[in-house]
Amino acid sequence: MNIFIPLLVGLLIGYVLRRNGRKVDVDLPMSAALLLLIFFMGVEAGKVEIDALWLLGSSVIFAALTIIGSVVIALIVGGRR
Repeated sequence: MNIFIPLLVGLLIGYVLRRNGRKVDVDLPMSAALLLLIFFMGVEAGKVEIDALWLLGSSVIFAALTIIGSVVIALIVGGRR
């Protein structure tokens, strides 16, 4: 619920500024907020204790099997030309 309050406040401020005809450049604050969000997500991900080598191996195998399966289905459905 706490995420909706700032969202609604920002929506109301944007609506009021639009009605007054003011142009507000929010590109820089949005970029800074996005970089902070990504940074803190990385910090949270770094706190999780996992076996990274096993996860890497299983991810590579899963990706390879997904690609192979997609190619096989494409060949079955589309046929060779």
